Amino acid sequence: MKSKIYTLTGDAGTTSLVGGKRVSKDNIRVEAYGTIDELNAYLGLLAHNSKLDQEHMPAVIRRIQNKLFNIGAYLADDRHTATLHGLTTADVEMLEQHIDEWDATLPPMQGFILPGGSRLSAMCDVCRTLTRRAERRIVTLAHQSMIDAIVLQYLNRLSDFFFVFARYNNISNQVEEIYWDKNA
Repeated sequence: MKSKIYTLTGDAGTTSLVGGKRVSKDNIRVEAYGTIDELNAYLGLLAHNSKLDQEHMPAVIRRIQNKLFNIGAYLADDRHTATLHGLTTADVEMLEQHIDEWDATLPPMQGFILPGGSRLSAMCDVCRTLTRRAERRIVTLAHQSMIDAIVLQYLNRLSDFFFVFARYNNISNQVEEIYWDKNA
């Protein structure tokens, strides 16, 4: 028999962590994995952008989404036995490889670039800022709980990935980058 989606257990503003411990829905741990979930949902939208390199990028995005699910599951477990599965330095290196490949084709930056340009690049910018928010939430969580260092390393590189990906998409689609005008 199929179980119901709603359990009623969260109606008072609490939720269960892995292992069954109940915490407030505004607990920093819940904020951290909730922000990872928000980023992952936006990546689902990014993966279906018609301007995306359909041959390679949906698979890269799916891989990132799976890594984010691994991070979310890890963060949802506050037990000392929590294990981070499926995230290694090879995943960080994969992001670095894409960053280096794209960056090699880009002109030098002439200042701070405003988010946007094309719709695809704007979506990358939203993913970048969500990644940074997730990173900040996890740093706060790390002040009270042990967090595997690879999580922060991966997220730090992932935000760089989205920044360079946004630039790459604008330049490769002949969309002018708009630089910050501090006198505007």
